[in-house]
Amino acid sequence: MFDILFRGATLIDGTGAPPLRGDLAVTAGRIVAMGDVQGEAREVVEAEGLALMPGIIDGHTHYDAQLTWDPWADPSPALGVTTVVIGNCGFTIAPCRPADRDITMRNLTQVEGMSLAALREGIRWEFESFPEYLALLERSGVVPNVVAFAGHSSIRTWVMGADASTRAATDEEIARMAELVREAIAAGAVGLGSSTNEPHNGEGGVPMPSRLADEREFHALLAAMRDAGRGVFMLTKGSTTSVPFLEGLAADTGRSIIVAAMFHSNTAPTRVFEQVEQMKAAQARGREIIPQVSCCALTMEFTLRSAYVFEDNATWKQAMRTPQADLPRLYADRAFRDGFKADLEAGVGRRLFNSEWHRLFLREAKAPQHRGLEGRSLADLAAAEGKHPVDWMLDFALGEDLDTLFVAELLNSDPDSVAQLINEESAHVSLSDAGAHLTFLCDADFGLNLLGHWSRERGALPLEKAVWKLTGHPARLFGLEDRGVLRQGAAADLLLFDPRSVGRGQRRRAWDLPAGASRLVAEGKGVHGVWVNGVRVVDMRGPIASAARTGRILRDFVGSCGWLAGRGPAPVPARRIAPVSRRRTSRRSRCPCRRPR
Repeated sequence: MFDILFRGATLIDGTGAPPLRGDLAVTAGRIVAMGDVQGEAREVVEAEGLALMPGIIDGHTHYDAQLTWDPWADPSPALGVTTVVIGNCGFTIAPCRPADRDITMRNLTQVEGMSLAALREGIRWEFESFPEYLALLERSGVVPNVVAFAGHSSIRTWVMGADASTRAATDEEIARMAELVREAIAAGAVGLGSSTNEPHNGEGGVPMPSRLADEREFHALLAAMRDAGRGVFMLTKGSTTSVPFLEGLAADTGRSIIVAAMFHSNTAPTRVFEQVEQMKAAQARGREIIPQVSCCALTMEFTLRSAYVFEDNATWKQAMRTPQADLPRLYADRAFRDGFKADLEAGVGRRLFNSEWHRLFLREAKAPQHRGLEGRSLADLAAAEGKHPVDWMLDFALGEDLDTLFVAELLNSDPDSVAQLINEESAHVSLSDAGAHLTFLCDADFGLNLLGHWSRERGALPLEKAVWKLTGHPARLFGLEDRGVLRQGAAADLLLFDPRSVGRGQRRRAWDLPAGASRLVAEGKGVHGVWVNGVRVVDMRGPIASAARTGRILRDFVGSCGWLAGRGPAPVPARRIAPVSRRRTSRRSRCPCRRPR
């Protein structure tokens, strides 16, 4: 008898093959039969008119801290996600000595928009090393599966202390960092996450530690993964790490490199495509350099108490170093305003905010008499008063004690350009940032957006390709051999949805973080059920509170090679949908980097 039998579903198997109508059976957390399945089951799910696909693999999250108090990684499972990849950009909480916990939390508050009060109350500091951190998650239990990058900034801080954000490392320090990378890979890290991105600053505008790494350090850490026999390098790149530089690293160390964050900018419309072409040329030369792209417009809410959208602006760093009580004086200062304007003009096309004032809006005014201005752009509001938008914004916010809420449409706002990016065969569609920037964005529903808006509504890509982008493709990128596909023997990570209505739902603000801190939460549409390792964790009403913590800390990955990234969906003959033998092909026979030596 099967545990679960789905009857009459449209099966979209995650390989890029066309959908087929059929049944699917699950026993002991694994798919055991597909096609015309005969037999009884403890639970039968009538799926006529619904689609069944592998669960979404979210390859770019920041749930590292949240998972220590929230095993659900909320809201991701309710949005179809069955596996989350943490440690992106290298902003992790392990390894971390007790003496470094406070600065780690304060840096996360700045760089990832997290509540300091929530972090201080919520994080369970029952670990110091990376292996101990994974052991804590495993011991506590998780709802979605978890894949973890080791974090470059945390490793740097462990070795260098306060100097991690101020200078290059010595040869001895680099050797100690490399040893920590080897330790993390041995414990089950999928690779190393890092960042050289200019907006990535810690408390007071000090660069996050990984931004101080030089070529010697990057080479040594990737070589440590090479020596360990596996490991993907994930980098949120800045201006100091060009694609040719990354190709050299890949050539020297044999590591696959995932490059974030490849957004389209209206003010530099060709730049992202030029970089993608560089990556494709590197791929043709045998280097696995994968662009990580988003299917969502990058939109952020902020107040001028902490304006993340401006933090890669040189003059604005003065605001980041200024105590909150002194910000009104700084914002009123003419020299500060003039410097900010000059830096904005000089940085057009290279920054997070590129002076597109017509895409920056007054979201919520504090004073009742100003409510009629809500929803209008700063370009419009400033023009009405004959002011520069910088002066209008600062003057208005000062008049409301800096409590005015603004919202900026920053990147990925041109639909044709986004459609081109997400259709690049090697592009990894991700960048949800789930778990971070909680006060001003929530893109944890990126997968439902790809299925609904981009596939059904815009027709930018067929549904089977959209599913492959969310499942089979990231599974190969990260070496998840038995996930991301519907096939006999694969883990039963499943998403049942209505293809006629699936998509993004409403955003709402919740005050449910530790210490009562607030966050934005996304709600999905068209989700009928989510199963992790064969156990239902979400139904049509949402998360099932009594669901068991059936997620796993995934530690075993196929080695990094061209086989992982693939060159696009791999269509499979229709007969594949029928039940097949229980005998599984060994990973060695399928992955060139696991052949017997």
